[in-house]
Amino acid sequence: QTRTWDIYVIDLARGAGSRLTFDPGEDHYPVWSPDGSRIAWRANRDGAFQIYQKLASGVGPEELLRKEDVPIAPASWSADGRFLLYSQNDPKTRQDMWALPIAGDRQPALFLQTPFSESYGRFSPDGRWIAYTSDDQGRTEVNVQTFPASGGKWQISTNGGLQPWWRSDGKELYYLSADGKLMAVEVKPGGSFEASAPRALFDLAPVRALGGANSYAVTAAGDRFLFVTAREEAASLQFTVVTNWTAEAKR
Repeated sequence: QTRTWDIYVIDLARGAGSRLTFDPGEDHYPVWSPDGSRIAWRANRDGAFQIYQKLASGVGPEELLRKEDVPIAPASWSADGRFLLYSQNDPKTRQDMWALPIAGDRQPALFLQTPFSESYGRFSPDGRWIAYTSDDQGRTEVNVQTFPASGGKWQISTNGGLQPWWRSDGKELYYLSADGKLMAVEVKPGGSFEASAPRALFDLAPVRALGGANSYAVTAAGDRFLFVTAREEAASLQFTVVTNWTAEAKR
């Protein structure tokens, strides 16, 4: 009715959905807490941008975590629940990434800021690494850095990449390729970061999957994938063709 975005939670076991946000502003980009008890999201209210959190059950009030005059959006929650990674637009440095402590004074710490755009940051399950996208090579690619940042960087994608997503054991990393495939990279656990060459899991074109922000999700075990797809509407459309309509209009 208001033509604004809100956030809903769907119970897969019951097949029922419940609405989480009710304000008249825009609510986007929901991010689950590690234990599944809370959801953080971006809101756009009164000309400013905010990050809120609320119990996933919908019970109780929402809580403001961060407010800025420039666009911000939550990206990933660390496995220990201590940090919420979010992106922030800067007029000079484009998209940067910050880590917001959930407890204490909640003063965010800058994770990555360059003249390029860094986004889609995701904590690894052990909290030691962050996978993210950057266009510092001219084309947007998936990279990994240590958390906190130490200057070391590993490029994961080889022909463009978006939206990295870790498997829950940290041994596999997924992303969307520039040519519309879901890719997987094996990650070797250890003191240093080691990753295999990317391999395609499947082509997304047949299912008409969309490649926009937050357009897919992965179960913890990496055995099921959820995609946002375009609706197939053409086959259901019906048309009525009127011939000789000018003669009918003169009557």
